Amino acid sequence: MSLPPRIHIVGRRNCGKTTLVCNLLQEFGRRGLQTATVKHTHHPHELDTPGKDSWKHRQAGASMVGILSPQLTAVFQPHSQHERGEERYAVMLAAAQHCDLVIVEGDLHTSAPKLEVWREVATEPPYATDVPGIHAVVSTRQSIEVPCPVWSGLSIEELAERVLQVVAENR
Repeated sequence: MSLPPRIHIVGRRNCGKTTLVCNLLQEFGRRGLQTATVKHTHHPHELDTPGKDSWKHRQAGASMVGILSPQLTAVFQPHSQHERGEERYAVMLAAAQHCDLVIVEGDLHTSAPKLEVWREVATEPPYATDVPGIHAVVSTRQSIEVPCPVWSGLSIEELAERVLQVVAENR
């Protein structure tokens, strides 16, 4: 089974990660690409609705619970303490194997390529100043002191092309 390539969009709070992901999704859609997304969070919370039947099934011991509705399909699968980072992405990406690309919003601690979104409103410097593995910083300010390239976020077409190049280089 061939898993689609993935790229992570990281950044500090309120720096525009979600906006960039949505803009890239629209641009890739215009190009005819099938793109999946994963939202990474480090906050522990219940994704399924407590008290609903699917939640009750999981509480009763189901290894995986699926929900099929006329509009959406969802899978809730608890992970074991032995599954970490990349192993968990492999499970997620298997569901997206029909896609050309997966964009993950978040997760600084991955081996996959990462782009950081940074805006001057951030009260802290870009992660790229001390977190290794960030391929480039996307910002409207070009004079940022980071050990990687700074790409303008003003042209989504150009940025999408660069994202596809990074993904191709890291396959």
